[in-house]
Amino acid sequence: MSDFPITLYHNPDCGTSRNTLAMIEAAGYAPTVIEYRKTGWTRATLEGLLAAMGAAPRDLLREKGTPAAELGLLDPGTSDAAILEAMLAHPILVNRPIVVTPRGTRLCRPSEAVLPLLDRVPDTFTKEDGEIVRPAR
Repeated sequence: MSDFPITLYHNPDCGTSRNTLAMIEAAGYAPTVIEYRKTGWTRATLEGLLAAMGAAPRDLLREKGTPAAELGLLDPGTSDAAILEAMLAHPILVNRPIVVTPRGTRLCRPSEAVLPLLDRVPDTFTKEDGEIVRPAR
């Protein structure tokens, strides 16, 4: 186990998630990657991540490319409990990527939001779309 453990809740079909993983690896880390769409979520894991981020389920609700609208989750009156239950039943409803390190837990959108969570960062990084990220020192 690394002295600086990193867990990435990852969707390999998502460019932001792929860029986040690549940025972590470019910094020299080998994160634990959890493909949450395959493994699903447990209530304890989701509640733990939300608590660590100080977030509500709605803060992590992904609308695009998900059944959120069909399930009625976009209605402002939908309870956090209902959203959480839907996320457990439909893992794709949880936005990604979520990164956990000793420095904190964060939804990393955009992908460079991961940099403050790392002890070391790459000098530069080129995203899939060609955008160059130059971390502040």
